Amino acid sequence: MNGSPLLRFDPRTKILLILLCVLSTAMAPSLNYVLGLVSLIALLGILGGKGLYALVGLMVYAVLFLLTKAALAGGETTLHTTLIAFLGLFHKVYPCGFLAGIVIATTKVSEFLSAMHRIRAPQSLTIPLAVMLRYLPTIREDWRFIKDAIRLRDVSPSLKGLLTQPVMTVECLYVPLMMSASRAADELSIASVTRGIENPAPRTCLTQIRFGFVDLLTVFCFGVYFATGQFL
Repeated sequence: MNGSPLLRFDPRTKILLILLCVLSTAMAPSLNYVLGLVSLIALLGILGGKGLYALVGLMVYAVLFLLTKAALAGGETTLHTTLIAFLGLFHKVYPCGFLAGIVIATTKVSEFLSAMHRIRAPQSLTIPLAVMLRYLPTIREDWRFIKDAIRLRDVSPSLKGLLTQPVMTVECLYVPLMMSASRAADELSIASVTRGIENPAPRTCLTQIRFGFVDLLTVFCFGVYFATGQFL
């Protein structure tokens, strides 16, 4: 269900949405409110062309939502209290990570740099964020390659494999991943400097970057939802 986006959002809009999402989850009055926020983010992902990612993310959270409801209805034991605390932290982090994944998947580095230049953001802020936009997809691709390779050695890249073969799993999966992450960071930094990321001249972009009615309406909807949570 991933395909061409129905709507295109300005990178500055996405940054505002992340800030509103952080505030909404930090001051969420209830689990139902967080579920509504995740549903709103999923709708944003569908409109942005990441329908499969959005639906899977929504279903995963729905399972966690039901699990949390069941845990809250259980008895008061040490294990029960620990589980509630863990799930509570998860509900605070999940919407922000969910939205950040959509933002990273739908934002090109050139568009991001052009938008940041228009608001005169300092390079000390824009350069690390631009490198991050390329870093995470690169690590995800390396992760898939490493998992395919270790299956040839009959090592399962899962929690079960970590519990049954901890030494082999760490050696074949996590060590190569750490080395790949370090190498990718160096390569992306060098490539960014080579392509003139530090050039102070005005940047151009083939995609038209402007804050339009769709961006205004989206920020308004997230802002209203945040304000609604403060009066529940």
